[in-house]
Amino acid sequence: MAKEQIAVAELITNIILGKTDGASRVDFFPQKPKFPFDKPYEQPFPRATPESQGISSDMLADLLRDLDTSHYTDMHHFMVLRNGKVICEANFAPYRSRIWHVTHSMCKSITGMAIGLLVEEGKLSLDENIYDIFQKKLNTFNKIFRPKVTVENLLTMTSGVTFNESGIVSGNDWLTSYLNSSITGTPGENFQYNSLNTYVLSAIVTERTGQSLTEYLEPRLFAPLGITRYFWETCPKGITKGGWGLFLCTEDMAKLGQLYLQKGKWNDQQIIPEFWVEVSTAKHKESIEGTFGYGYQLWMEARPGSFEFNGMLGQNVIVYPDMNMVVVTNAGNNELFQNCVMLNIIRKHFPRNFHPADILPENPCAQTLLNRLTAELENGIQAPQTLPSLRKGGWKKNPPGLRRSTNTRPNTWNYVKGLPAPNPYQFTQQLNGKVFELSPQSIGLFPLFIQIFHNNMTEGVQKISFSCEKGNFSVNFLESGEWHNIPTGLGKFKESWLTLHEESYLIAASGEFTTDENGTAVLKLDFTFLEECVRRKINIFFLPEDEILIRWYETPGKGMIMEGLESITEEISNNFLYGAFKGTGGLELLHRVMEQTIEPVSHGYLVTPAEVAPEQRSVSFLNESDCGELSAEPSETTTTSYSAESL
Repeated sequence: MAKEQIAVAELITNIILGKTDGASRVDFFPQKPKFPFDKPYEQPFPRATPESQGISSDMLADLLRDLDTSHYTDMHHFMVLRNGKVICEANFAPYRSRIWHVTHSMCKSITGMAIGLLVEEGKLSLDENIYDIFQKKLNTFNKIFRPKVTVENLLTMTSGVTFNESGIVSGNDWLTSYLNSSITGTPGENFQYNSLNTYVLSAIVTERTGQSLTEYLEPRLFAPLGITRYFWETCPKGITKGGWGLFLCTEDMAKLGQLYLQKGKWNDQQIIPEFWVEVSTAKHKESIEGTFGYGYQLWMEARPGSFEFNGMLGQNVIVYPDMNMVVVTNAGNNELFQNCVMLNIIRKHFPRNFHPADILPENPCAQTLLNRLTAELENGIQAPQTLPSLRKGGWKKNPPGLRRSTNTRPNTWNYVKGLPAPNPYQFTQQLNGKVFELSPQSIGLFPLFIQIFHNNMTEGVQKISFSCEKGNFSVNFLESGEWHNIPTGLGKFKESWLTLHEESYLIAASGEFTTDENGTAVLKLDFTFLEECVRRKINIFFLPEDEILIRWYETPGKGMIMEGLESITEEISNNFLYGAFKGTGGLELLHRVMEQTIEPVSHGYLVTPAEVAPEQRSVSFLNESDCGELSAEPSETTTTSYSAESL
């Protein structure tokens, strides 16, 4: 087993066993800042009616409904530009406009832009051997026997280097590990998607300029386009990750698509060389099955001449040159990459034979309905035609022991035997001040996605308490030696900051009291990480004898995570720890244990308040806003709420 596979096996084993402290071999250092509310948003696009740009409002409304009602999509943000004007934008509650969102691999295309700039400046050639560029980092054997891997091989994902995404948990020096890893096949021949290829491109920028990728791009790309609200993570060695780790606002993503639509020009200034736009958006390699080919750090699309910047779970910038159109999405879908339901829905509405008009007659009725739909989505009201068993952003299937109603109200449960739901006011008063000690204590507030991608590993929740003061309900968690107070709206979302290990994440929390089929009172919690693709779902069952049972979920959920781990678990099964079980159901047993780790269950026992009463710190709520410009820092006294109809 390779070094990185052993590291992954160790990490997964430690998570399964609850050994969360020191589970990762990678040194953690806090770097993610709070979202900069005080920074002005620069160079927004002009807005226009769809008809004025030759697109039907009815068509866009149908597209939004399809995206909203699909079982396989969890939309966060959506935007359409035509002729450089925004003709449709939607934010799906509790997500709202002009706050950054993680982009995952969508940012690979931005790293590709930096390489084009280096080539234009004469500081790099695409046929250079990366082992010549980083000669000092090679061991003696590899200096002699290493085949040539060019910069272009990195751009087209044809390096053949085996050190891939799993290697990011194997240690701190990713560049040296990459350069000294083995190679399969002949470089330049076979497409093999590898985010570490992009990371090495970022390292090349630093090697040739003495600047990080972010520092290099700031005056050349971000500043000219008015992109001020962004953050890009670095590795432990200070190299910008390049292939992931960028947080960017949806409209700023649209700017990058519009830049490429305009052949690299912005405000009559050539930002990216025109030749680079043309060469990078041409197909250089056939890619994986179900996709349309790969250029330089971006994907070809179904429509002839179209292409996209693509990130997993639904972070996309789709460019249609023949329609002079850009489509941008942020989502938390249960599918990873380009061949997915969400993109197929968009392709269905913009088929190859569709060609927009230059201009259509204004249609005030259709425009009003489209505006009403986007407002309803922003306020958490489901789009018409939504199946009554679905809730936007909720579980894709009913959690064990709970039933949905068949009436048209999307958040009504079917109470068996005529049992009523708990009265929220009375129940919060009964819970006020109660503290429960949890077992096991290895389950964290952060979903596994956040822990792994940001290397911010949990130390586990030790206690949970409830407070209700002046009508404000909070659920409080003791983790990492600190109480984290999460203001929770009942029938609405409330926003606050969750800070773990000095990194702050903006969350929106909602709760609902209900009962299960046995009449047991249940508090369902939805903690939505507004800057991320993921949500933490928690069901708290209140049992007799002052005990609680907690079922933990996250979305995207177990099925998608298990799919991503499938190849890794095959390697783990060859490890001495599990090898003895292989052939006798050992791998199946391992999968079941991992599934229980992704969706764990914990118990809580009431403890004496005098022993453990949390020291209440000030809670920061967010200002109520209309999804437009966000100018104020989070306030300690006000809240943001969304309509209860979606909850």
